[in-house]
Amino acid sequence: MAKKKPRAAMQWRTMDLHIHSPASLDYQQAEVTPLDLLYRAEARGLDIIAFADHNTVGGYRQMRDEIQGLVFLESSSRILPEEQLRLNEYRRLLEKILVLPGFEFTATFGFHILGIFPPDKSVREIEYLLLELRVPPDHLDRGSETVGATSDVLTAYRLIDAAGGMAIAAHANSSNGVAMRGFPLGGQTRIAYTQDPHLLALEVTDLDQKGKQSTAAFFSGTKPEYPRRMHCIQGSDAHRLTADPQRKKVPGLGDRATDVLLPEVSFDALKELFQSNDFARTRPNRQKAEPAFDFIRAAREEGANLIQDFHESITVRGGRLYTIIADVCAFTNTNGGTLFLGLSSDSHKAVVGVPNPEQSSVQLEKEIATRISPPIACAIDVHETAGKKVLRVLIPRGDDPPYVVDDYKIYVRAEAETSLAMRDELVSLVLRGQSERLPVTAPSEPPSEVVPPVAQPPVLETGADAAPHTGVEVVLMEEREGTRYFTVRDLRNGNVVKNVTQKSARRLWHYALTKYTDLPSDITQACMQWNGNFGLLCREKHGQLERYDFVQITPQGNRYFFGVTEDGIHGAWRALIGQEEE
Repeated sequence: MAKKKPRAAMQWRTMDLHIHSPASLDYQQAEVTPLDLLYRAEARGLDIIAFADHNTVGGYRQMRDEIQGLVFLESSSRILPEEQLRLNEYRRLLEKILVLPGFEFTATFGFHILGIFPPDKSVREIEYLLLELRVPPDHLDRGSETVGATSDVLTAYRLIDAAGGMAIAAHANSSNGVAMRGFPLGGQTRIAYTQDPHLLALEVTDLDQKGKQSTAAFFSGTKPEYPRRMHCIQGSDAHRLTADPQRKKVPGLGDRATDVLLPEVSFDALKELFQSNDFARTRPNRQKAEPAFDFIRAAREEGANLIQDFHESITVRGGRLYTIIADVCAFTNTNGGTLFLGLSSDSHKAVVGVPNPEQSSVQLEKEIATRISPPIACAIDVHETAGKKVLRVLIPRGDDPPYVVDDYKIYVRAEAETSLAMRDELVSLVLRGQSERLPVTAPSEPPSEVVPPVAQPPVLETGADAAPHTGVEVVLMEEREGTRYFTVRDLRNGNVVKNVTQKSARRLWHYALTKYTDLPSDITQACMQWNGNFGLLCREKHGQLERYDFVQITPQGNRYFFGVTEDGIHGAWRALIGQEEE
């Protein structure tokens, strides 16, 4: 089982991977030089920066050409004192700051994509890539964001990756971003643009924002149609050296930076972070001194969900160890996730800790390796929170499902619940495994609109009258030999499961089936409130959340939805809980 590098070798570093220079046509301070940019990066405490001019590598090339010219003058003993001083400053700053070449490419629909490359990547190679992305040869130095828009988003991701670079969606949640709201883009296309395996990270403008409405929370792997958890970073997108005093929303270099936990300052270390499933090594940069960030405490505040859970003990007694093994299996069969051991999910309870954490880690590794098949490349490390040592287990989303405990038990994850997979879920896992094992051959000329692969999860209905996005829909009930069998659609992942009985139903399903069987014959009298054909059956508190039961009258018959939470309510359903329609 793979182990991560020791935490002691890691250090927090600060980066801004999205800075412009006067090589961008819309840069606001034409007199700024590459050396000025490096001085400003030093003043902001940046360890890593990347030039990302619009559809050009001109700004970075200007810096390299100037340095090369100064080195030539020095070697031929013709350098002037002020030129020597400038060269010495370049050397000092480049020793201190990792400067990466790159560009901000404009793809079809006007979406912006960052391509960031290692420092030894030649300018000529990057320009050749821009030509391959169909930037006109006579526009390579123009630096206009309107140049380009001839290659589609997925092609850009693929070619940047193939060239050894990192493809990052620029300001993904904002204007010209692949995840921005209000753009008339099909659901499958939006999923492909934000979940493509060649895309390493999303640059967002709300990394500081907490709660379910943030972009990072949306792409946390908890949404069934967006199962891949994405690394989210922020960059200044600076088109000037310092912030505009007249327009506070126009940042300067380093004003919106990201801290990353790295073993060394290098392109390879940064790329390894984005390829990992360790999401605790990225945070918004703090401009002011603040208490040390405790990501475990932050995780407890979120509580157990689809991609994380907590266990106070890992002892064999009481089946606690087996419960952990089942969770590992469920996570890798679903979306991957993180387990925290030595504490409960209740942030008000004291942290118990794990006695002999190193020994416990070895024991857990052995249990996972011997009891779960096929093998899973989990990583286990030790952390400290509230003065106690706890274990963290990072579990990837498996690419060879279904994964099995003790040769025959297959578990899946739904919200905060781990359960044995039912027949239809087993079929889905087998089909997913077959799809992901198929060889992929890229076409010589990909179409402008690429259809996502077969393995994409089911897409929820869209539109104001679509079903809620959480809870359970009871689709059908039939009775055979005195036993009621139900077909349910789990709205959290879109799975339709047949032959469910009240005895075999997991927690939320059982709630839905119980409520369904208790419905009166006249549904119009049972509703608390109506909004056209949409009715509210029940509203009740469940822990810290409110749950809602709904009915929708359609020409084909009534549809019933149970256990819907607020984050799954949209469109016309919102009026039923006292909110305006979106």
